[in-house]
Amino acid sequence: MKIESPTLDNLKDLMVTLGHNFRDTQVLRLALTHSSLIGDGKHSNISNERLEFLGDRVLGLIIAELLVKIFPDENEGDLSRRHAELVRMETLGKVASSLQLGTFVFMAKGEERMGGRENPALLADVCEAVIAALYMDGGLETASNFIEDNWQPFLKLNPIPPKDAKTILQEWAQKRGLPLPDYREIRRSGPAHQPNFTIAVTVVGEKQFSGSGQSKRAAEQKAAENMLKRISCD
Repeated sequence: MKIESPTLDNLKDLMVTLGHNFRDTQVLRLALTHSSLIGDGKHSNISNERLEFLGDRVLGLIIAELLVKIFPDENEGDLSRRHAELVRMETLGKVASSLQLGTFVFMAKGEERMGGRENPALLADVCEAVIAALYMDGGLETASNFIEDNWQPFLKLNPIPPKDAKTILQEWAQKRGLPLPDYREIRRSGPAHQPNFTIAVTVVGEKQFSGSGQSKRAAEQKAAENMLKRISCD
């Protein structure tokens, strides 16, 4: 199905989805403005990137507060692992997809043709920017209500603190008295606004493995996962 470009009028539908009626609709529009529009001669040279920065901090604070309340008996390390899982790009992308944020993003036609409306990294950035817009227009309580509503499924997903592949690999090496795994970038491809990273991981005595992702963190995790598959078979 063809997705029509968003208009200011249908932002009313998005406000219903977000659960907040914006007094300043321009801040919401800015949150939905992708950097691919900069320099096209028709739009302001401002995108949602600064709002992404703010939204990331607001999300981190509110998730930390929720975790302290929900898991009163867990230590700082366990809470940190949960926090990292809940604020990572993949989780943000899933929230954005569930809200269909991609249908509301203002982006260049070229970006749209390359699948921008379904790009997990782009959607994660937009989600952060929308959180910032909610915070700026409605305050911390509004942003908190949005995050609590949309992150509940992920908060309940793991009854025990999650361990990511990098943590598991690090613990595996430490138990054997080996140096910590070493990660290095070996390749970067794609346009500057949508890069794809390839990261190699090495552990003393083991074959090197690599992984790719739309962020360095995702690529490191994939590389660690690929090495763990080999180690678990030995």
